[in-house]
Amino acid sequence: MTPAVFASYVAIGDSFTEGVGDPGPDGAFVGWADRLAVLLADRHPEHSFRYANLAVRGKLLDQIVEDQVPRAKALAPELITFCAGGNDIIRPGTDPDDVAERFERAVADLTSSVGTVVVTTGFDTRNVPVLRHLRGKIATYTAHVRAIADRYECPVLDLWSLRSVQDRRAWDHDRLHLSPEGHTRVALRAAQVLGLDVPADPDQPWPELPPRRALEVRRDDIQWAREYLVPWIGRRLRGESSGDHVAAKRPDLLPL
Repeated sequence: MTPAVFASYVAIGDSFTEGVGDPGPDGAFVGWADRLAVLLADRHPEHSFRYANLAVRGKLLDQIVEDQVPRAKALAPELITFCAGGNDIIRPGTDPDDVAERFERAVADLTSSVGTVVVTTGFDTRNVPVLRHLRGKIATYTAHVRAIADRYECPVLDLWSLRSVQDRRAWDHDRLHLSPEGHTRVALRAAQVLGLDVPADPDQPWPELPPRRALEVRRDDIQWAREYLVPWIGRRLRGESSGDHVAAKRPDLLPL
């Protein structure tokens, strides 16, 4: 596609777009959306590109639609990235068809007032303990997202097909959020989706690692489950959100 020269960008979503797992020098998260903003800003004179990241960790789709979508529309950017529904899909008992219907209403609302809306699919969880059992549910939602994108002519940031993030090194210690390198690869793929030339291939192979014994892998999996997975599942079952007291890190369109 012909690259569009966007002069303003707003990111909305949950922890994935906020950048959890990727702290910058000052401790603030600097995730894939922030890296994409830099790639877009490089095409403009200094400080003429404007960017806001409204994403907040733990938010469900309806919360994002209620809190972030109106704010994003009010900022009137030329580009929005919209990633939502993942926290809904991984909750017990949720219906991906229902979540997709609500997602589509939000996409229709956004595309009626914003020039370009990029939507994001889910990751393939086949190699993630426990979450691999939700793979069919996530795949169903991903298929819906792609169909919605077709109906509203939205570019798609397809994370399911991004092979490089299947590597363990693309993920933070909690295995629930991306590492800095994982965020970098997603940002590069997002830039490609928008037609930009990128400085590296987001799907380039990772360096080879020495083989590990099965017992060592199992021991690491058990430690991870105790430290991260069990508390995370408990919060989801109780309906708790880790983002209830977190403000958007960059709530206004500010120059880069």
